[in-house]
Amino acid sequence: MVASLSSQIFQALDAAGGSYYRLVLAVGPAGSGKTEALIELANENGWHRLNVNLELAEQLLELTQKQRAVRGAAILGDIVRGHVSNVVLLDNIEMLFVVDLAQDPLRLLQGMSRNRTIVAAWPGQFDGNALTYGEPGHPEARRYLAPQAVIITADEPGHSSVAEPRRGTA
Repeated sequence: MVASLSSQIFQALDAAGGSYYRLVLAVGPAGSGKTEALIELANENGWHRLNVNLELAEQLLELTQKQRAVRGAAILGDIVRGHVSNVVLLDNIEMLFVVDLAQDPLRLLQGMSRNRTIVAAWPGQFDGNALTYGEPGHPEARRYLAPQAVIITADEPGHSSVAEPRRGTA
């Protein structure tokens, strides 16, 4: 029997806890169960689940494009630090990929995971070596070889797997 995605994420926290970056990425396309798994983990463990798109957009709304690029990472860091839990669940992170914010989403998540465990729902794919977001050639597309994170794939409902933390480059 395959463990639920939320169970696999919970089990992966041990592996992440011993890593330089305490980052767990639940990777899969829309509809693969990432949000449901984060909601379940939040309810069962009392962890806070952040809707990054909503909370970050509210904070950036009145800033200029240049201010958004300069202050975006710090604002997200403040939002995450505002929650006292040792584990923070980040959902709907697509805004981190917006070109105008000029962020490197994986490095941003890694930086936040130095001081607490971050579990993020990554809307993309992981092929066992490369973590991707978006289609090649799209302005928001990203590709990371051997990312330093514990990666759980949720390509389709009911089917997921866990990749151990990697020590390679971001």
